[in-house]
Amino acid sequence: MMEKIARSRYALLLFVAALLPINFSAAQETVIESASHRFIEVADGVWFATGIGSVWTMSNALVLVGEFDTLVVDSHVTPAASRALLESLPVITDKPVRYLVNSHYHFDHSHGNQSFPPGVEIIGHEFTRKKLNGEIGNVLEEATFKSFSDGVPATVASLEQQAAAETDPARKAALLENHRVQRDYMNAIGEINPTPPNITLESKMTLFQVVADGSREIQLHHFGRAHTGGDVVIYLPQDKIAFTGDMMLPGLSYMGDAHVDEWPATLEGMKTLDFDTWLPGHGPVMRTREPIDHFQAYLTDLWEKTSAMHRSGVSADDAAVQIDMTNHSANYAQLREPGVDPRAIRRIYQLLDN
Repeated sequence: MMEKIARSRYALLLFVAALLPINFSAAQETVIESASHRFIEVADGVWFATGIGSVWTMSNALVLVGEFDTLVVDSHVTPAASRALLESLPVITDKPVRYLVNSHYHFDHSHGNQSFPPGVEIIGHEFTRKKLNGEIGNVLEEATFKSFSDGVPATVASLEQQAAAETDPARKAALLENHRVQRDYMNAIGEINPTPPNITLESKMTLFQVVADGSREIQLHHFGRAHTGGDVVIYLPQDKIAFTGDMMLPGLSYMGDAHVDEWPATLEGMKTLDFDTWLPGHGPVMRTREPIDHFQAYLTDLWEKTSAMHRSGVSADDAAVQIDMTNHSANYAQLREPGVDPRAIRRIYQLLDN
């Protein structure tokens, strides 16, 4: 029961983070919407893409528009979501997509890869390729994918029941729309065919995109293992912008496949980049680096507390209920009582046992 509660809380956390309002105080960016996406121009030709609810996208994307071509970072949660992104691009550009970059292999960032047209090069870390081509496990059978997708039919059924019982017209309409979106997502899951990168990097790759005033340098960095074994930061040195994927979020990131003990050092590597703005895989545009320090402190503390439980012989699931991280509640308001996502604790135990 505690595991179900923890999973629900984490899923809700991701959902709420994705809906947080964008902070426009630093600059008045151009905002353009399609039927499924909101595009925010955070620098010339640098567009931060978020879903607006008509299609379940789950993650953010980055779109870099040049003089002759377009580069996209991350392909959303399903082929249908990715198609919606591709169909939306004409609202900001008529330049064809040349490259797709995967920030990491997780389903909500890469399971739309197959929708990209033939000839589009897919770039990712070597580990991401091995995960998506089945060389290291079957991503569709692993706990991460299943823990987020197995409950979708129940969600669809619950929304249908709620809509049927609702008498207020406005609330009923909202429930019906939410039901439609989740039903479409459920149906789209069966279409997924994991599609790996065909160009890989180990530690760094640099691309140059022709733009109106010359060229845009696009650096892809792997600073070490963190959220997964193959996280890539997309860095634009001229604009001082970094797209961090799920390696760094405004809130707590999922840790079911993480290297929690190595993650703080990996973030330290990311901090060597000169950026003022960072774009997370979930949540709004960020213009302060303070959350990086906060997350490093959380990770270090979680590793130490979990290691102590492990040494004491406490089971992973019992430790997940007992571990108290409320000393970090000033930075993470949801930490109001003891308890940690059991998938994170099982993963840390797995690392400690190896």
